[in-house]
Amino acid sequence: MQVFNSIKDLTKNKNTILTLGTFDGIHPGHLKIIDKLVDCSKEKGCRNVVITFHPHPRTVLSSGNDVKMLTTQEERKDLLEKHGVDNFLTINFTKEFASLTAEQFIYDYLINGIGVSEIVLGYDHHFGKGRSGNVDLLKIIGAKENFIVTTVDAFYINDEIVSSTKIRNALIDGDLKKANTLLGRNYSFSGTVIGGDKRGRELGYPTANIKLSSQEKLLPAIGIYAVRVFLNNEKHIGLLSIGKRPTFYNEGEIVTEVYIYNFDREIYDEVVTLELVERLRGEEKFNSADDLISQMNKDKENGLKVFNELNN
Repeated sequence: MQVFNSIKDLTKNKNTILTLGTFDGIHPGHLKIIDKLVDCSKEKGCRNVVITFHPHPRTVLSSGNDVKMLTTQEERKDLLEKHGVDNFLTINFTKEFASLTAEQFIYDYLINGIGVSEIVLGYDHHFGKGRSGNVDLLKIIGAKENFIVTTVDAFYINDEIVSSTKIRNALIDGDLKKANTLLGRNYSFSGTVIGGDKRGRELGYPTANIKLSSQEKLLPAIGIYAVRVFLNNEKHIGLLSIGKRPTFYNEGEIVTEVYIYNFDREIYDEVVTLELVERLRGEEKFNSADDLISQMNKDKENGLKVFNELNN
């Protein structure tokens, strides 16, 4: 897959089938659009292009609204490539870009910039200044400029329309089961192992402190999670703690640390990916270190039960 960070780098080609959107999460609703795009491009012998925007439009348009992402740009790229996308264009979303009318965007970027024979979109897609652009407008212009518009219906899971916002809210609320169901896979994030206060080692549960690879990435609700741990080409199981460690500290920043079962190696500066399988509990403040250790023993057992039921 070719990756472009400017429309100027993408050669104009009328034989192009494209789609556009933020595509945060690449959930099943997105994949329904992507699969349609790829299938159409193969059938008609056209190149396919996915256009996305960065940063998230709401971060730019809403003051103080820093939207955390379900997928980083790198994660999005990898997922799209796996599903057959040939070209991935990221447009820098600025207030200046947001001021373009829908018609300006269609002509300057799609018709005269990239070239287009077909546009594949979700049924309710809006774009342009004031979100004035929609499928109806594209069809009107398409009839004049000789491109067609194909719409894809909403994707439902358990009678609920899948959306990035619903997945994001479920993760924030600690409802990992719902988030993973709507996402179509287990939520994951990556980070680098850094030094910590070695408190876990003192308690008999040595942990690796994780610094997220991207500060744009959404960190799920505080709590204890059963996770798969991917380190280089190895796969392990572990317990992830996201929290402020209230048993030892009255206040402080959120710390992300993982205990890896049957593991005893120094992995500082290594990059790990954590796949969240099940949320075991919320964070608690214990009266003593012994009480915390007792709970951690239970967490270890409960985590093993989760993976035994899944056969790892």
